[in-house]
Amino acid sequence: MDELRRIDLNLLLSLHALLEEKHVTRAAIRLHKSQPAVSHALAQLRERFDDPLLVRRDGRMQLTARAQQLVEPLGEALARLNTLLAAPSFDPSMAQSRFRLALSDYAARLILPSLVPYVRRAAPGIDLAISQGSREAMLAQLLDGELDLAMGIFPVHPPEVHVEDLFFEGFVSLADKGALPPDGRLSLEDWLSRPHVMLASRPDAVDEIDRTLAEQGMKRRIAVALPHWTSAPEIIAGTDLILTIASRAVQTMRGHKELRMFKPPLALPRFAYQQAWHNRREADTAHRWLRNAVLECMAASRDAPFQKLLA
Repeated sequence: MDELRRIDLNLLLSLHALLEEKHVTRAAIRLHKSQPAVSHALAQLRERFDDPLLVRRDGRMQLTARAQQLVEPLGEALARLNTLLAAPSFDPSMAQSRFRLALSDYAARLILPSLVPYVRRAAPGIDLAISQGSREAMLAQLLDGELDLAMGIFPVHPPEVHVEDLFFEGFVSLADKGALPPDGRLSLEDWLSRPHVMLASRPDAVDEIDRTLAEQGMKRRIAVALPHWTSAPEIIAGTDLILTIASRAVQTMRGHKELRMFKPPLALPRFAYQQAWHNRREADTAHRWLRNAVLECMAASRDAPFQKLLA
């Protein structure tokens, strides 16, 4: 108890943020403080622990051995204190918050028509600011505190980022009916010989399809790379182009009767579509409510197997 009297508990919160972020600016964003204030707190902590705590090595800030020893016990102590002081419940109808989300236009068509009305009904004081970006950009924004929640495919992510599966997805191919044989099928050789459309936020991206082909020593020609899902049907109609996309995206293209959907002539892996957030938001009750709202809104989609679209 004597040691507690000698230190401001706010300094421990600053220490926790600095140890997790390993970056003064990101710790300041997390704490909703100015960078000079956090720098001053770091100076006090260095004096208190008689250790630099954070040092620059190879161009990056890294924890000292003493700082590494503090990470686990400090996290546990603050978690217990937070549990002790936490409000007994969260009332979404009274909440006043603004969350920054990022997702593709494909995901926006799947998630937002359910999520936005749900939030408006249950938590009218919660505002949503929505942007779009590549998975690399979204992960970087989560790390930098510029995003609260990202939705996408994150097979690899930093340890500070949590991911949660929303639904599982598979691939289907689309082409103009006139460019397909009568049975609507293509052999793998024919499929690979055709020019393809790739939907990605960056034209030089390597997606799950190309990664699978590369593992088998194969490659397709990307004749058109674009980030806009909604324009894809107009692009392939009347051409010899092949579009291979996530199956649920086809639900938004059913009005294009000149197109035919078929199963790709190679085994493409199913994948999980996920929501991701930084560890700094893990215990935030409002943030947890939003994550659960997304899960609830996607419950029906999780139960709909993509093979039905090929029936």
